[in-house]
Amino acid sequence: MNGFDLILFDCDGVLVDSEIIAADVESRLLTEAGYPISIEEMGERFAGMTWQNILLQIEREASIPLSASLLDKSEKLLDMRLASEVQAIAGVEAVLKRIDLKRCICSNSSSARLAMMLSKVGLSQFFAPNIFSAKDLGADRVKPKPDIFLHGATQMGASPSRCVVVEDSVHGVHAARAAGMRVIGFTGASHTYPSHADRLTDAGAETVISRMVDLPGVVAALAEWEGVA
Repeated sequence: MNGFDLILFDCDGVLVDSEIIAADVESRLLTEAGYPISIEEMGERFAGMTWQNILLQIEREASIPLSASLLDKSEKLLDMRLASEVQAIAGVEAVLKRIDLKRCICSNSSSARLAMMLSKVGLSQFFAPNIFSAKDLGADRVKPKPDIFLHGATQMGASPSRCVVVEDSVHGVHAARAAGMRVIGFTGASHTYPSHADRLTDAGAETVISRMVDLPGVVAALAEWEGVA
């Protein structure tokens, strides 16, 4: 796997199975606020987006004012649920032990939430201290903007063209591609949906996997393809 200098992981839905928990919390709150939406639709439409940007988008689409208190309420409920329920994606620890590349995490989740989730599932040791939150860069610099991936590459001393990203969301794939990086889509978390792989491919993922065990082989194959050496 000498063709890449750095592998950048999203966290939610790639390392930890947290998106389904977030979709449950957020769908309940939105339905109570007058915007009925299912867990499945939350995952399909909004996976990878911050809760604040989800609320702003719904306000624009449906002309439903969503109070600032809904933002705080969701964050508190979600943190409680994640602290007790979140689990690692199946097979991810074994895969991290196999991939011999510099690695980091680039996520839209807050630093505090990332620390909590990674500690709970025992994955902190594979990344610390190279765990980067887009929210630390600024509220207007989250995915689908490329800022967090460019920041991760800079911090790790890697050129974007020699980076590969693992992402589960369309917004994340767009961000990685805008950063000039190659992307592997992942659909192995609980929030996946029938058109998930197709949407990641359409967004710019070169290939999509549904099992984490396949990641090392795919990274190695991509390193040999299209002149990456």
